[in-house]
Amino acid sequence: MNRRSLVAAGAVATIAMLGLSACSSGTSTSPEGFDAATATSAEDFGGFDALVKAAQEEGELNVVALPETWANYGKIIKGFEDEYGITVNSASPDASSAEEIQAADNLRGQDTAPDVFDLGAAVALSSTDYFAPYQVQAWEDIPAENKEASGLWVNNYTGVMSIGYDSSKFDAPTSLDDLLDAKYKGSVALNGDPTQAGAAFAGVGMATLQGGGELDNFQTGVDFFSKLNAAGNFLPVDPTPATIASGETPVVIDWSFNNIGQQADTPNWENAVLPGTAYVSFYNEAINKDAPNPAAARLWQEWIYSDTVQNLYLEAGAFPVRLAAMDKAGTVDKKALEAAGGLPDEQETASPEQIDAANALLATEWPKIIG
Repeated sequence: MNRRSLVAAGAVATIAMLGLSACSSGTSTSPEGFDAATATSAEDFGGFDALVKAAQEEGELNVVALPETWANYGKIIKGFEDEYGITVNSASPDASSAEEIQAADNLRGQDTAPDVFDLGAAVALSSTDYFAPYQVQAWEDIPAENKEASGLWVNNYTGVMSIGYDSSKFDAPTSLDDLLDAKYKGSVALNGDPTQAGAAFAGVGMATLQGGGELDNFQTGVDFFSKLNAAGNFLPVDPTPATIASGETPVVIDWSFNNIGQQADTPNWENAVLPGTAYVSFYNEAINKDAPNPAAARLWQEWIYSDTVQNLYLEAGAFPVRLAAMDKAGTVDKKALEAAGGLPDEQETASPEQIDAANALLATEWPKIIG
């Protein structure tokens, strides 16, 4: 999908975390007989306070595929629980985007089904039949190109594809071709399967751009990973913080915010953003239309787009979708913004049409690489 520039302009004041940016609407309650699963805004509940009350009556929220170390989700989940007194049930934190949708299928009608999704672009665009439209109070802060018009999906944060590496074993790579060298034998992992995981899909996109290809055709990226595998350097292990800390996956192609976040647990871990055009792509927030806790799901959406959580993304090195609006309003965490380092001047992301074409290509070609 297309993206807009999120480069901050001018100096901004460092602030404390501010909570939800829009004002609540008092003590009004939901209309009699109202079904939370049909709500498309807080106003449908009778206002934000009524939404909070309805969510607290449900008392639980089910999330899936949200590792605590991914984009600060540990703090984000705890903050939601502390703010609203709602228990968050976090299942399968290391699952892929595709597995989130599978969970919705497998658990439909059960009280353990996921209430919300956090999905890579490729899976989100092919799964809109699973989503319920909802527009958060901060809707106007989110650029049109970063949301589906009715709120079926909304971009939440983005990163830059990078190479994380153990600096005690390797020098900083300056190109993807460096990874074809024999010294990287059995060392280079990709975060997931690109037919299922957004990070891995973006890794192939990065390889396409780094190899001089165009995002209309991911074949250049596929060819790189074929060469990497033929050289014996591709490591078919799904990396986790544990495999990185243990040294099992000493080089990982992943989002910059994951590689930056790993540094706290692995002192020798470094993050390299390669020169040239960077691959960036937003993740997407969506509500399960069959959510067992529909009010809590909608309150979670409000929480995700609050100043608090948008700054927590930034604190982890991910760039939030409301960054430009928060910068203008003076509500961005200045220290976190400076530490994140900004987005590269030259960057691309795949459009919906390019994603569809890449998905078709990867479905055919990726199994040939991994055997």
